[in-house]
Amino acid sequence: MGQNVQVSSIMASKIVKLSLTDSLANAEKLFKEFNIKHLPVVSGGKLVGILSYTDLIRISLAETGGDNDEIIDTTVYNMFSIEQVMIKNVVTVQAECTIKEAAEIIIAKGFRSLPVMEGDLLVGMLTSTDLIKYLIKQI
Repeated sequence: MGQNVQVSSIMASKIVKLSLTDSLANAEKLFKEFNIKHLPVVSGGKLVGILSYTDLIRISLAETGGDNDEIIDTTVYNMFSIEQVMIKNVVTVQAECTIKEAAEIIIAKGFRSLPVMEGDLLVGMLTSTDLIKYLIKQI
């Protein structure tokens, strides 16, 4: 296993993003459509937050159990903005960061993903799944 392999070599570079003006209903649609768990939030080309599917579930009253779940979710979603629900102090890594360094951050912080930056520009997302796939290729 290479000690200095950069995260840019295994990250997802096709990024699905949200803007501050997007709705939580749209975020839910993107989570399901792209089968992802984290959406970076950008404003003016800058990363300003990250929204996780878990954050969305927390506010959606997922345990309603009735036939009107979609209506209830939409009503709840309309009560909040992306900015109110997203995590604002996002931990990121630079594209030249090593896979080992990124994995240590993910483990230490209990994260499932990290936005990957080149300077101030969001260039990718690194997930724990990306790390596991890389590890499997090395065995």
